[in-house]
Amino acid sequence: MVRRAAAPCAGDGTLVKAADENFPVAPFFLPRAWREDLMAVYGFARLVDDIGDGDLAPGGEDARLLGAAPADADDRLLLLDALEADLDRLFGGQGPRHPLITALAPTVRRTGLTPEPFLGLIAANRQDQQVTRYETWDDLLAYCELSANPVGRLVLAVTGTATPERIRRSDAVCTALQVVEHLQDVREDLERGRIYLPSQDMKRFHVDEAALAAPTAGASVRALIAFEAERARTLLDEGGPLVASVSGRLRLLLAGFVAGGRAALAAVAAAGFDVLPGPPKPGKLRLLREAGVILRGER
Repeated sequence: MVRRAAAPCAGDGTLVKAADENFPVAPFFLPRAWREDLMAVYGFARLVDDIGDGDLAPGGEDARLLGAAPADADDRLLLLDALEADLDRLFGGQGPRHPLITALAPTVRRTGLTPEPFLGLIAANRQDQQVTRYETWDDLLAYCELSANPVGRLVLAVTGTATPERIRRSDAVCTALQVVEHLQDVREDLERGRIYLPSQDMKRFHVDEAALAAPTAGASVRALIAFEAERARTLLDEGGPLVASVSGRLRLLLAGFVAGGRAALAAVAAAGFDVLPGPPKPGKLRLLREAGVILRGER
């Protein structure tokens, strides 16, 4: 993980979370400029998610940096508005207030990033404050278009490799990774009042919210999770050719993204699709093995 020595505590606490992701955020083998740019993008994405989830560091420092009053530190929609205003300052050539937005400025200058992917991430977190259930798979895909796909598009933009076909493949991978994360975090999401399993599918498998709140999953919940896991696997397969479309160290990075999804799915399957006791996490050896398989073109 790349750390910016000048970043204050609020930024540092957010960037530390990179180590907990299913996929490598900015691994050591990338050129230094790419690592710095990817960590800057990750810092923004993590900050907006932390605001949307109410996971900011205690004490209200992030709220203060965004210009919010202490009394408004728990108002997620207000903080998302303040974050968007700080993003507007960045793209308007003014000085942002939050250090993670300030850290993004050199990346925007170097790579010509546009505001749209960042605004999509903010919109997804606004939606999280207002929409807590998704009726259909298509509804969930539309949410992932905002919450996940902008990240892959930013990676392609940072590395100067974006094409329409790569963006299409990247969207499939990113949506798959988001679905996998939802499967791992069913209990945590439920505790936040959210369910990312489509309601239609829950009805099909005779799963109600009480079943998701149980200590362990019954047969119906396991069948539902297995069904959604297969959907995620199909998306990973659709996006997989993205890896072979690039070369060099970028190919290693993208293989790591796809391998992270496959390894996480393997962990879910190894748990018998019982995700309720806690998120099944893949080991590093499984991740490396999956990456090797992908780089050899075996799938």
